[in-house]
Amino acid sequence: MPVMASRSCANFLDLATGGLLDIPQTPRALPRVMTVPGIICDLDGDSDGVSSVCRERKIVVANMLPLQAQRDVETAKWCFSWDEDSLLLQLKDGFSLDTEVVYVGSLKVEVDASEQEEVSQKLLDNFNCVPTFLPHEIHEKFYQGFCKQQLWPLFHYMLPMCSDHGDRFDRLLWQAYVSANKIFSDKVMEVINPEDDCVWVHDYHLMVLPTFLRKRYNRVKLGFFLHSPFPSSEIYRTLPVRDEILKGLLNCDLIGFHTFDYARHFLSCCSRMLGLDYESKRGHIGLDYFGRTVFIKILPVGIHMGQLESAFNHPSTSIRVREIQEQFKGKKVILGIDDMDIFKGISLKLLAFEQLLQQHQELQGQLVLVQIVNPARSSGKDVQEAKRETYLTAGKINELYGSPGYEPVILIDRPVDRYEKTAYYATAECCIVNAVRDGMNLVPYNYIVCRQVSPNMDKMGIKTDSPRTSTLVVSEFIGCSPSLSGAIRVNPWDIDSVAEAMNLAITMPDSEKHLRHEKHFRYVSSHDVAYWARSFVHDLERACKDHYSKRCWGIGLGLGFRVVSLSPNFRKLSIDHIVSAYRRTNRRAIFLDYDGTVVPQSSIIKSLSTEVITVLNILCNDPKNTIFIVSGRGRSSLTEWLAPCDRLGIAAEHGYFIKWNKNTDWESSSLTTDLEWKQIVEPVMKSYTEATDGSNLEIKESALVWHHQDADPDFGSCQAKELLDHLENVLANEPAVVNRGQNIVEVKPQGVSKGLVAEKVISTMVNSGKSPDFVMCIGDDRSDEDMFASISRTVSCPSLAVAPEVFACTVGQKPSKAKYYLDDTADVLRLLRGLASASDPKPTQIAQFQVSIDTAF
Repeated sequence: MPVMASRSCANFLDLATGGLLDIPQTPRALPRVMTVPGIICDLDGDSDGVSSVCRERKIVVANMLPLQAQRDVETAKWCFSWDEDSLLLQLKDGFSLDTEVVYVGSLKVEVDASEQEEVSQKLLDNFNCVPTFLPHEIHEKFYQGFCKQQLWPLFHYMLPMCSDHGDRFDRLLWQAYVSANKIFSDKVMEVINPEDDCVWVHDYHLMVLPTFLRKRYNRVKLGFFLHSPFPSSEIYRTLPVRDEILKGLLNCDLIGFHTFDYARHFLSCCSRMLGLDYESKRGHIGLDYFGRTVFIKILPVGIHMGQLESAFNHPSTSIRVREIQEQFKGKKVILGIDDMDIFKGISLKLLAFEQLLQQHQELQGQLVLVQIVNPARSSGKDVQEAKRETYLTAGKINELYGSPGYEPVILIDRPVDRYEKTAYYATAECCIVNAVRDGMNLVPYNYIVCRQVSPNMDKMGIKTDSPRTSTLVVSEFIGCSPSLSGAIRVNPWDIDSVAEAMNLAITMPDSEKHLRHEKHFRYVSSHDVAYWARSFVHDLERACKDHYSKRCWGIGLGLGFRVVSLSPNFRKLSIDHIVSAYRRTNRRAIFLDYDGTVVPQSSIIKSLSTEVITVLNILCNDPKNTIFIVSGRGRSSLTEWLAPCDRLGIAAEHGYFIKWNKNTDWESSSLTTDLEWKQIVEPVMKSYTEATDGSNLEIKESALVWHHQDADPDFGSCQAKELLDHLENVLANEPAVVNRGQNIVEVKPQGVSKGLVAEKVISTMVNSGKSPDFVMCIGDDRSDEDMFASISRTVSCPSLAVAPEVFACTVGQKPSKAKYYLDDTADVLRLLRGLASASDPKPTQIAQFQVSIDTAF
């Protein structure tokens, strides 16, 4: 595919109609539930479909369904059973008994197209599962390609610096990823009741699926949990499709991570790449995203206690425990259980064990490392290399330190059932997890539970009258590490420290082992998988509680789609509507912000364009109008830029200085004339400017502003918080206020605000017998919110005989105290042009003005 064509497919609407998504549809539509209130679609007539509408439902979406599949030898038909080890199946314990759980995902086997309809129906009827049946080519490029060769290494901090370190970004694989996510979302849409169902999406395979669902159902209850690490922004920003994935996740209501580090990295990426800020709201971290609050949850997943205890009490486990005890009689066992991949650090663990035997010769013949190797989840040269290195290192250790009847390293590289693993957990003196990077890793949790007292321990030959103990050596780079405060944490790359940690673990006094074990067991047993699922869904419901109290609409194309969610009374200001009100009124007060309202925020040239000056002069020349530019800028700049507008009122520095027109003098605020606090503030701000690269200090006549928009986002934000606290302390008894705005910290006189300008102008009009019957206020930033609030208060004052028509309008679709919005400065200019056309000047002037404006547009 040519490069140009492939790039155009970044729009998922193109993908949906292109050849890449030309896949066979499910032969017969699956039964559907209510998708529009009052309408039930594609229902086959049996009552089961109807009853499901009345039950609480959770739709769990993941790459793989929690099922095992095999063909019946006699009938050659597919047979399915639950995969008891699947987290997706275990999380059902966190839901109420009357909750219906529907699973959407792929099978671990490939089903022929001719069998897909029959299998779909069988899975839906017997397991409440909806299979996706990805075409083979898409599945290979999606899973083995983009997921395993690009996302998985990147999320584990491995960049494709050369061909040996992962594959470079391939846009065809990305298209397959998007296509697969679209197929998954289509399957969800077949069964969802969007008004009531909660959708819970799992892991990095499906990070753009939320965009498709949110586009179809703006108010869907949508959660996502990432089971892998999320890398730091320096690593993540190398991904060419970084913005599309971030925006996909932000289309969720709740995003879950195992650790604060992973969440912090995600928030940093949102800040640095999308310019989004976050804040903690009553203990919950929230990102404001176009009026929607996207909440962040930090909670590591737990284990299924019942399943583990069941395995522990199984006869097969008892038999295997006695065999292991006999095999390693008189020796101490250190246990490792890991998948075979390059991130699990198996070879580093073996090198540390070799170091331990070398430094502590008394342990030779007394200590054994049993390393169980789970089958690799993917294939590739990196897995083969890791396997080869593991066997070479283990062989070398056994050759150097082994003797007849004693092998220091026992490498078990075969399928090991849960009963045998449980037996090893129960007998091991210490468990070590030495991964260089891992999302969570539940091996330590399993070990802790299996070391706890059990009714069958006496039969296994394990003494129950002595306190239970367990010791853990865990890498500080795995997700479970923060929750295991009693473990010995290690840097897996530091061979010496890992060796010493293993020695400490096996020589630690039993009393200390017991205390550490008790602390861990209390946590693990109370934070099991049911607790995790229950907590996540509870927070998801809380995150979605305001869905129907706001107006929602979608904006943006392709994977840039997002939903704007705002107050139901917040709407775009209609030019026809305001012009109609303008024409029928005679005493008008108009307030306009400067930057971001009549001049684009991004414009380097801050002076007014000819078109804007023309419009303002026509409006100012109308004797029915009183017009003010209200800005935070200094009066010298505003005087220069607004010089062509003779009759325009100016309020500078948020209203500290006011000028009624070009021919009047500046008036300063009577609230305060004491500006001695500036001598305190200026040195403090200068010190922060020197310490923060990219920041600068703006000195106004009545205020001081510290800007950090060009500084590092994280460092600038951190310094702004520190500066805010610092200044609030030193100015505690001064007539000044400290405000933090968009990339600024400002100190200004107490009581000065844009709102006071509006109050002063309106009260002056009232006192002169010209009580306004039309008030319009337009602004784009936080300081303008004072104006909106002040106007609302002032016009409802009893001194006004008749309440004027008020048009408070913010620039940009965002939460505001204003009732209306306009999209941008171009919209503001169109509005002003409409008002100017309705003003009093003669038709010839209007015609000339019309020509100049039309030319500009």
